[in-house]
Amino acid sequence: MRPFLSASTVSQATARLDEALKAFFERRLAEPYPYLILDARYERAREAGVIASQAVLVAIGVDWEGRRQVLGVELANRESHSSWRAFVTGLKQRGLAGVEFVVSDDHPGLRAAIREVLPEAVWQRCYVHFLRNALDYVPRKVDDDCLMELRWFYDRRDLAEVKRDLAQWISTANARTSRRGGTANTAA
Repeated sequence: MRPFLSASTVSQATARLDEALKAFFERRLAEPYPYLILDARYERAREAGVIASQAVLVAIGVDWEGRRQVLGVELANRESHSSWRAFVTGLKQRGLAGVEFVVSDDHPGLRAAIREVLPEAVWQRCYVHFLRNALDYVPRKVDDDCLMELRWFYDRRDLAEVKRDLAQWISTANARTSRRGGTANTAA
């Protein structure tokens, strides 16, 4: 038989957990985090007794030793420029400093907030998001092959190597698609 927990025991445990989480997410960020990863996901959450889909904004900092640290997690009604700006501004107010490089998806509101709040940082589109978006342009039956080939480009060591291999890949893709009456996009 399972042990019975009274409602008051659960409420007390929840209150202690709420206090600990509040302290964690309001803590001062004392060390520099040169690398910042920003992302959001949607989860169903209860607010004012109503369950609705909400954006969960997440910030991961990476220090000079390569250690990752969750810097912030916050609910927002939606992923927008204003919600991202408020979130990143809050991190800066807590002491976030030394950010040189930010990785995120290509959400326009997020990119605008990064330019506004962290103008000194260089931005890069997240590799995983890029690969997912790229697969939108190929038939499902070639997803695995395309994913493997795109990952292969990320293993290249310099721009000349990437350009050479990309030209070869486009040529091969054009040969494959021309048999079906199409052409690979050469805008890259």
